[in-house]
Amino acid sequence: MAVKIRLKRLGSIRNPHYRIVVMDSRQKRDGKAIEEVGKYHPKNDPSFIEVQSERVQHWLKVGAQPTEAVVAILKRSGDWQKFTGDKTPSGIDEQPSKADKTELFNKALADTAGAPTVEAFTKKKAADAEKAEKAEEAPAEDAAAENAEESADAENTEA
Repeated sequence: MAVKIRLKRLGSIRNPHYRIVVMDSRQKRDGKAIEEVGKYHPKNDPSFIEVQSERVQHWLKVGAQPTEAVVAILKRSGDWQKFTGDKTPSGIDEQPSKADKTELFNKALADTAGAPTVEAFTKKKAADAEKAEKAEEAPAEDAAAENAEESADAENTEA
């Protein structure tokens, strides 16, 4: 049985997430894996890479062949250099910590000194709102004129 270390695709359209898996080379891309040894999320900035180093080293020693994409990931995590004995530096960029939304809101509120802004929406939206108000007033005037005409017609037919 030829064993490969390759990527198993997860996620939705245009939002891929991959698992680094050990599987038989004859299996489908997203088929049943022997073992999952890591994760890779390329859309994050910087890319999220998590590798179980011990398990990858074990599978490489027993003869599992990594694909080109997995070799590139292992080089970034430093596991490929550990396996081959290469001395070139590896580098995974650290994930920046996400700012708390409450803190961001409080900071923005402090910047405005707690005063409400004068314009709540853009000029284009204000113009659209004025047109909508005029359109609402116009049918009311037309309805009043029609009622007056109908009452005049009713008087003429009665007489």
